[in-house]
Amino acid sequence: MSDEHQFSLGVTRRTFVAGLGGVAAVSVLGAPAFAAGGKEAPALAAMVKDGKLPPLADRLPKNPMVVTPHEKIGTYGGTLRRGLRGSSDHNGILRMVGNQGLVRWNMDFTEVLPNLAEKWEVSDDASQFTFHLIQGARWSDGHPFTADDVVFAIEDCIKNTELYSATPAQLAVAGKAVTVEKVDEFTVKFIFAAPNALYLENLATPLGQHPTMFAKHYCSKFLPKYNTALDADVKAAGVSSWTELFRAKCGDIEIPSRWSNIDKPTLDPWVVKEPYSGGATRVVMTRNPYFWQVDTEGNQLPYIDEVNFGISQDVESLMLNVISGKIDIQERHISVLANKPTLSQNMKKGDYRLLTLVPSAAQQCQIYLNITHKDPAMRKMFADKSFRQALSIALNRQEIIDIVYFSQSEGYQAGPRPTHPWYHEKLARQYTEYDADKANDLLDKAGYDKKNGNGMRLRPDGKPVFFSIDVIPTLYPDLVDALELVKAQWAQIGIDIKVNTIERALYYTRGDDNAHDAAVWPGPGGLDPMLDPRDFFAFHPQGSRYAIPWALWYTSNGQKGEEPPESQKQRFKLFDEARSTADLAKRGEKMKQIFDIAAEEFETIGLCLAVGGFGIIRNNLRNVPETEPDSWTWPNPGPALPQQFTFTS
Repeated sequence: MSDEHQFSLGVTRRTFVAGLGGVAAVSVLGAPAFAAGGKEAPALAAMVKDGKLPPLADRLPKNPMVVTPHEKIGTYGGTLRRGLRGSSDHNGILRMVGNQGLVRWNMDFTEVLPNLAEKWEVSDDASQFTFHLIQGARWSDGHPFTADDVVFAIEDCIKNTELYSATPAQLAVAGKAVTVEKVDEFTVKFIFAAPNALYLENLATPLGQHPTMFAKHYCSKFLPKYNTALDADVKAAGVSSWTELFRAKCGDIEIPSRWSNIDKPTLDPWVVKEPYSGGATRVVMTRNPYFWQVDTEGNQLPYIDEVNFGISQDVESLMLNVISGKIDIQERHISVLANKPTLSQNMKKGDYRLLTLVPSAAQQCQIYLNITHKDPAMRKMFADKSFRQALSIALNRQEIIDIVYFSQSEGYQAGPRPTHPWYHEKLARQYTEYDADKANDLLDKAGYDKKNGNGMRLRPDGKPVFFSIDVIPTLYPDLVDALELVKAQWAQIGIDIKVNTIERALYYTRGDDNAHDAAVWPGPGGLDPMLDPRDFFAFHPQGSRYAIPWALWYTSNGQKGEEPPESQKQRFKLFDEARSTADLAKRGEKMKQIFDIAAEEFETIGLCLAVGGFGIIRNNLRNVPETEPDSWTWPNPGPALPQQFTFTS
C-alpha cells in the first residue's frame, strides 16, 4: 500500500473519530508524567543555582504533557538552523515553532490528540466542547496559563469587531460566533449556535490557535476595556491607533509581528530573542524556561537550545546554504522538483539525508480568475463558463507536466485525490484534454471572435483580452515556470496574460482589496477536503481567490462582502449541514452534492495533481521522522514536535 493510500484512509478515520458526539474524554496523561529525577538544560540549571530562575519543579505542571521521542531520549544543546525567504516568510516560523494549541495532530494526520487541553468532552449534538487545561502550565514569563486566558483570547480579542472585521471561520457556525465560558480555573466551555462536529480538527490546524494566542496579563494592556491610559500609550508608541499597537505587541496567527516582539509571552518551546522585523537577516529563538512538556524520563523539553532562522533573499542562496551544510532541516522553498537532482547529488557533501513529504493538496497549480472583479467587463468575461472552459482545454497539460514537473504528475482540476474515498471523477478530470481547435470555437461563440494586429482577441468593447495572474515566486517558483508555459499556450488561442510576480504581502493585500485579475495557489483538499474546501465553494476570505467577496459574505453571515449566486448559497448550506453531523456517511453524501455543483459551475482551472515534495535533514539531527504529511492544516514539521529533535555528536 502506498503512503498516499495510507493517508487517504486516515482521513476517513480522522473525520469519524473527531466528529463523534459524546465521545469519551481523551487524556494526554497516562501514568504519572513527572519524574522527580527529571533534568533540565544546563543553562537553566545554572540560572536556578544563581537564584535567577525558580526550580524546575516550580516551572512545570504537576502532570506535564509527556512526549515520547521519535527515536531516543535526547541530549541538551545546539542551535538548529533553518531558512526563511525574504521579509514575509512568517509562516516558516509558525510551522517550526508555533503549534501550541489546545489540541494537536498525531504524526499520521489521522487523529486529534490532547495538547494544552489534557482532555475534553463533546456534547451529543457536537455544539458544546468542554476543555480541561493542563494545570500548572505557564507562559514564557512564568505567569500561569488558565481558563481566563482562553476566555480573554476569544471574548475580548477575537470577537472584538475593531480588531477583526469578521469572526474567523473556525470560531463561527451559522453566522454566529462561539461563546466561551469559564467553568473553573482550568476548564473552559465552547458553545456554538449549531453543531460543529469538525471543530476539534479545525482546532488542530494553525488557524485554530487563537485560544492560546493572547496572554491576558500582557495583551489586556493594549485593549481600551482594560487600559484607560491606552491613548497615551498609542501616542508614545508612534502608531495611529490602539488596534495597530495591539497587532504590533501581540501579533496574530499569520502576521510577521507575531515574531517581532521579544516581550510577548508565549507557550512555544522557544521564544524570540532576535525579532523578525525591519532589515533583519536572521531570527533567533531561545528555549522557553517554562515550557510545559517533558520526555518519558521527565526531562524538560526542548532539547535544542536555540533555533536560528537565517533569512535568504533568494532560493539560490538558500540552496547553497543547504548543500554546504549550513542548514539542519529544510523543505520550505527548496521542495521543487528541479532541485531534487542537485540535493541528491550533494548529500555526502552537505552531510544530510532526504525528507519525504506526502502531499495533502489536490492541485499543484490552481488558477483563480476573479469572477467578482471590480471592472464590469472583466467580471463578465471571467464569469462566462465557456470562457473558462476554453482556457482549460487550451492548456497542453502534458507539456507543462513534462517540462516543469519532470513527468511526475497528471492532468487534474480539483477535488479529493484519486485514492480518497470521496474522489469525484467529473470534478477532477473534466476539461483536461488538450483541444486548441475547440477552445478557439468556444471563444468565437462567446463573443471574442475579433482580433487585433498581433493576433490577440478583443473583448466586445474593443479592448484587448488581457489580464495578469498574481504569483509569489519566493514561495512557489514552480508556479512561475508553469505560468510562463500557460502564457505561451494561451497566446496561441489569442489570449494575452501577464505573469505577475509579487511578494507575499502584496499578494494578500491585492486579494483583500479585490484588486487582482487572477491568482494561482496550490489547490488544497486532496486528503482533507472538509478542512479546506476553498476550491469547492467560496469558503476562505483570503484563499478563495476567484470570489473573495462571496467568501466574506459567507463568513460574516451576509454582513460584509457581496451576495453570491444561488449555486454558492446551496454549497454553503450543504457544507454547514456536512460539518454539523457526526455521521460520516451523511457527511460524504453532502460533500458529494457540493462536488456535483462545483463540477457543474467549473469556477477554477487546475493544471495537474499535486506532486510529492522533499526536504533535507542533517545527519546529526535525530528524532526527526523522515516521512511527513505536507499540508498547511498539518503544518509540517510542527506536528512532528521539533521540541524533541536532538543533535548527536
